[in-house]
Amino acid sequence: MRSIWKGSLSFGLVNVPVKLYSATEDHDVPLHQVHDKDGGRIRYKRVCEIDGETVDYEHIAKAYVDGDQTVVLTDDDLKALPAERSKDIDVVEFVPTEQIDPIMFEKSYYLAPDSKSNKAYVLLMRTLEDTDRTAIVQFALRQRTRLAALRVRDGVLTLQTLLYDDEVREARFPELDETPRITDAELKMSRQLVDSFASDFQPEKFTDEYQEQLRTLVEAKLEQGDTVDTEATFGRETEGGGEVLDLMEALRRSVEEKRGASKPAAKKSPAKKPAAKKKSA
Repeated sequence: MRSIWKGSLSFGLVNVPVKLYSATEDHDVPLHQVHDKDGGRIRYKRVCEIDGETVDYEHIAKAYVDGDQTVVLTDDDLKALPAERSKDIDVVEFVPTEQIDPIMFEKSYYLAPDSKSNKAYVLLMRTLEDTDRTAIVQFALRQRTRLAALRVRDGVLTLQTLLYDDEVREARFPELDETPRITDAELKMSRQLVDSFASDFQPEKFTDEYQEQLRTLVEAKLEQGDTVDTEATFGRETEGGGEVLDLMEALRRSVEEKRGASKPAAKKSPAKKPAAKKKSA
């Protein structure tokens, strides 16, 4: 891995030189826009609205528009800001981990020691583990003052940037103003359904099925040519029934399906499929 930032982690008077690495990576199939007629690549030009010329990246600046006035900000202007010049990650407080709402988590990074001695790094890591708290830190990265949570994961200091409080929208939906009546039987059946799905979380069990199917499609087109029989490649998806079930019935059937049981009521649905097909034809 290549570090994307170098600086120091300040813990009171303790200064820990560190390197920042992205902790996640993207495995999506890279797709490009092309002309469907001839496959020609579609590219976008950076054209100035005043002189109509194409502008190179080195001559592109940022600007803020305020009505009829435009303030142009060059890279030198932005680099001159005190916060941007800072190379410190400042620990501002230690908080109980459960007080951080997961909705605030944004992006994850690894912090690695950047000195011959890693004693101060290990000291901070051990302190976080022993106190069972998360450090809240602030630092400048990519023209923003970042708020982040610092914790230990797999023997490495892990930095997770946080959204600011005003960046999290209020959850306000009129549909939830009325509280429906939930019966004890429905709640009991729902709990049984939860118990039937209960397991320990193992992230390695899960994969991005869409991306896997997309790779299969791409490989099939490479082998067979531009036209491919999608049904032959992926198989036909089973059509679902058209029944409208009440909540209790849906819960009951879900529990039975999970247990591998089959009830007479569930066996009636296939008989309705032929009629549905005639209607659509």
